[in-house]
Amino acid sequence: MSIKVRHVLRTVLVSCIGVALTATALQGPATAAPQESKPPAEDPFYKPPSPLPEGQPGDLIRSRPAVFTVDPFGKSPYEGVKAWQVLYRSETVHGTPTAVSGIVLVPTKAWTGEGARPLVSYAVGTRGLGDSCAPSYTLTQGLDYEALMITDALSRGWAVAVTDMEGLGTPGQHTYEVGRSQGKAVLNMVRAAQQLPEAGLGDAPVGLWGYSQGGTSSAWAAQLAQSYAPELDLKGVFAGGVPSDLRAVAANLDGSPFVALMFMSAVGYDAAYPGLDLEKYLNDKGRELLEKAQDVCLLSVDGASTLIDTAFKKIGDYTTSDPLATPQWQEALDANKLGGTAPSVPVLQTQAVYDQIIPFEQADTLHKAWCAKGANVTWKTYTLAEHATGMLWSWPDATAFLTDRFAGKPAEGNCAA
Repeated sequence: MSIKVRHVLRTVLVSCIGVALTATALQGPATAAPQESKPPAEDPFYKPPSPLPEGQPGDLIRSRPAVFTVDPFGKSPYEGVKAWQVLYRSETVHGTPTAVSGIVLVPTKAWTGEGARPLVSYAVGTRGLGDSCAPSYTLTQGLDYEALMITDALSRGWAVAVTDMEGLGTPGQHTYEVGRSQGKAVLNMVRAAQQLPEAGLGDAPVGLWGYSQGGTSSAWAAQLAQSYAPELDLKGVFAGGVPSDLRAVAANLDGSPFVALMFMSAVGYDAAYPGLDLEKYLNDKGRELLEKAQDVCLLSVDGASTLIDTAFKKIGDYTTSDPLATPQWQEALDANKLGGTAPSVPVLQTQAVYDQIIPFEQADTLHKAWCAKGANVTWKTYTLAEHATGMLWSWPDATAFLTDRFAGKPAEGNCAA
């Protein structure tokens, strides 16, 4: 492949994933002196005590003030914001207690709206599998491609809590796209944020926001909320570009420019369900990719290289037999398929019609399944959009939707249509 072709492909891949977005918005004077910041793998804060202290899902294990990297002019990405990195109790897909990290951000300016300051549990999109991809770290470094959305929420006076999800930041492999684990992490992030006395969020009305992998997370949190976290004052949920059926997503990605995302999901499911034994299906090339991918972040040279090197490859290029054709793998994927339970609060679900990563049909099936079960769903599609632009087009709609929910306005939904 020529250097010119590789450069063009790299540009297309990076722009479609959305990593071209930067965290340079809303800069202002730093509120804390610069200090050395270590990545999670080198930072004792991210290593949980063993055994975990007794408690319930969402209980805080520890917290500390977050310090943001400043530029040469003494500027910080966040003006007028207090922030804390947290370590809290959550649960695996099997219900086993585990520690998850995250970050809580609260505007210093007093909330002037009705009632208590709203809290948005923001579920991020694909970061990768390495601990240095954890948003509680990347946000402090000014390297997070969804910082624009997060700073927009903060500018509206909302508090924002961002989970790193299971195994991203903390020891162990990230359970990438295992929806039940991600949904629990999102809800338990709210509980942890509300336990921070300095944050003052104990009685906050709650909204959920997520796109792409974050769409899986917020959609699963919406389905679990009534049974798993009924005490939360959940007002509304935005879930966009949702990978709701990973068997359908895998079929779409196989042989595509973005097949690396399917391979990442395989690593995530193997971590969540050890009995799947991914390695036994791999050939030498597959084992080499597995070793390389376990610490990869998309916002890195290695991440871009992995996307390029695997582009247009198929499952059979890395395996001796297809694990997705086995009952064990199909059962695990189906256990995390969305649509089985109706969310108990209004949901805005969006989808780009020409999404090249997340198939339109499986997203359409999800909203219809929720509607059939009596959910209050607003379904919106974007005709002139693919995956990355679908995230951008969703942004103002998500903001308006949650603004109305926090204001107590009823959501009419469009299931009848």
